[in-house]
Amino acid sequence: MTKTSDSYRVSSVAGVPNRRSVAEAALMDAAERLLLDVGAAGVTTRRVAEAAGVNHGLVHYYFDSVDNLLARVLERFTDALIARQRELYAAEMPFVEKWRAAMRYLEQDRQYQKVWFELQALAWNRPDLRERIVGVNDAWRAVLTEAFGPVREELQIEMPLEALVSLVITFNEGIMLERLAGIEAGQRELLAWIEERLERP
Repeated sequence: MTKTSDSYRVSSVAGVPNRRSVAEAALMDAAERLLLDVGAAGVTTRRVAEAAGVNHGLVHYYFDSVDNLLARVLERFTDALIARQRELYAAEMPFVEKWRAAMRYLEQDRQYQKVWFELQALAWNRPDLRERIVGVNDAWRAVLTEAFGPVREELQIEMPLEALVSLVITFNEGIMLERLAGIEAGQRELLAWIEERLERP
């Protein structure tokens, strides 16, 4: 999904993870838990290593920096969700049903959303991390471009595809941010209104 996407695949020989892949996975799992529990500001080399049960020197040995470790956590998480989204949009069902399923995922995926926004905020002042965030955004755009391209004419949406994809991403992120802050006012009504229009012949 990004230039570095292949670098975080768990390596193994004959299906048996090697020592490095086990340590890397443990560090990414620990960093993910910390992102959820204390946020990016609370993730340090020693804290991650302690949570993973490994020597703190392995964080820099395997990942070079905490920023790279956090970016890999996000990329790993994203890959799993993108595979699910592609399967959803490829399914034989009316588009409105796909939309409903995607909106249910917004409720189910709050852990991912917190990781995503924690790293977005961290990237505001870190250009190298920002590049990785852009890569994740590009991956989501590709999924939505594939999903909305074939149905744009069917739904009689005159907006250019690129603009439509940007609108859907912005719409989703607005809902995610509000829900992470405990705000849900008007969301149910908005989603019901959209569904009603998607169901119209």
